[in-house]
Amino acid sequence: MSKMEIYDPAMCCSTGVCGPSVNPELIRVASVIENLKKNGIEVKRHNLSSNPQVFLNNAVISRELKAKSAKILPITIVDGKIVKEAGYPTNEEFTVYLGVSLDKIQS
Repeated sequence: MSKMEIYDPAMCCSTGVCGPSVNPELIRVASVIENLKKNGIEVKRHNLSSNPQVFLNNAVISRELKAKSAKILPITIVDGKIVKEAGYPTNEEFTVYLGVSLDKIQS
């Protein structure tokens, strides 16, 4: 099973689904990650606001942020390699990156 980590931009809470105006994309991603968790698949998320040290400790993320600025967030890493920048994976990309069927993210 592949290991996925998502490095989120600065948000008010761990999922970003708080505050007066909620981005529907963040709701979709939170739902997909919750469904994956229910199916025994862990996806780690790191929020720049609440845990900036994680961004600094990861050489790949730190290098990309220095080169391109925080505009490239969110960054998705699978097995230590960047697979997507400046946007969250689509449902189809989640299935490809993690090697799971679509029903695992929609259940």
